[in-house]
Amino acid sequence: MGNKLFANLKNDLPAGIVVFLMAVLLCLGIALASGAPFFSGMIAGIIGGIVVGILSNSHLSVSGPAAGLAAIVLASITRLGAFETFLLAVFLAGAIQFALGIFQAGAVANYIPSSVIKGMLTAIGIIIIMKQIPHAFGYDKKAEGNLSFLQMDGENTISALINSIGKIDLGATLICFISLAILIVWEKPFFKKKFKLLPGGLVAVIVAVVLNELFISSGNSLAIENGHLVKVPVAGSFNEFLGFFTLPDFSQLTNPEVYIIAITLAAVASIETLLCIEAVDKLDPEKRSTSPNRELVAQGVGNMTSGLIGGLPITSVIVRSSANVNAHAKSKMSTIMHGSLLLICVSLIPTILNKIPLASLAAILLMTGYKLCNPALFKKIFSLGKYQWVPFVVTVIAIVFTDLLTGVGIGLGVSTLALLYGNYKNSYYNTPLI
Repeated sequence: MGNKLFANLKNDLPAGIVVFLMAVLLCLGIALASGAPFFSGMIAGIIGGIVVGILSNSHLSVSGPAAGLAAIVLASITRLGAFETFLLAVFLAGAIQFALGIFQAGAVANYIPSSVIKGMLTAIGIIIIMKQIPHAFGYDKKAEGNLSFLQMDGENTISALINSIGKIDLGATLICFISLAILIVWEKPFFKKKFKLLPGGLVAVIVAVVLNELFISSGNSLAIENGHLVKVPVAGSFNEFLGFFTLPDFSQLTNPEVYIIAITLAAVASIETLLCIEAVDKLDPEKRSTSPNRELVAQGVGNMTSGLIGGLPITSVIVRSSANVNAHAKSKMSTIMHGSLLLICVSLIPTILNKIPLASLAAILLMTGYKLCNPALFKKIFSLGKYQWVPFVVTVIAIVFTDLLTGVGIGLGVSTLALLYGNYKNSYYNTPLI
């Protein structure tokens, strides 16, 4: 087992680094959007990488805090009145997921049409691009990780995009364009071959940090301010670091509200996870399949662990998973390494992480988004006929203008109607018995 995990290290190490860089940004952004402590997002990312990564048999999916749960988490913390009580609900949600996996409930994933899955991936790509353009221009008012069209501050994806136009930060924009140029060049065959162990995402981030430090030291007006840099919590001592971890309040086990929220979290997290692993299996160049039941068991253990030490709820996440695929990962070792890097860096070198410009990470996400919604995919889907492209297009539009679960639900409904209509048009004849 150990030898198999390390057999593809030359691919998995660079991929793990790229996913780690993205995960820092998304873990913090989702914690902010959820109204939870910053470090709770990092805990969820670490557990999702290491614990779920070890237990899952998915080769390429990456787990962590999910944007789709942010609104539920925010409402749940408010409803329960204390973060510690919410952690108890996360722990119980994990126990429910574990039971669902044991009782083979993951089989529902086999009934999701491929047109809806492809539509989901394309929509996520479009959303990533639309959400990251403001960050690329240095407009970092909105929290990272929110993939819903309607935002909790009353704005939406399009209005945030328009507002960013009048608030362009030249330094952030320059760094984003330089980072994008590096990422594009690194995709060329020469660089892929010569620098296979050095991921373009890491190079882009290092160049961005060095460039911004030069701007700061020289007093250049292009220097990026702290508000546009990564903000990982920094502990002044080991005891202060331990204080970032929080235990659930088990005295609330008799509170019925806790169980209602636990069931809600378990249901939504399980659906998002099953959708993600189906999508990642379709992205996998080697076409390997993941056991949905084992995945639910792994997610259940992950959520129980996360809830026990102060983390947000975990799901398999399509943004990080697709970045993992695009970074040419070969096995789940990349997922485990990304979680290990999160743990090492937030505990030992958080001040270095806090020098990373958000604009350079936005460039990595923009490239990920483009690969998910590549125009060539539309041409391929349209060539398959209307019973494929109609559910695909509806799913894309529905997810972009609502949220992941609502959009997928609409896509599934249209796909079912298309299937029924296609069968209705077929002629059936009763042959008389002689």
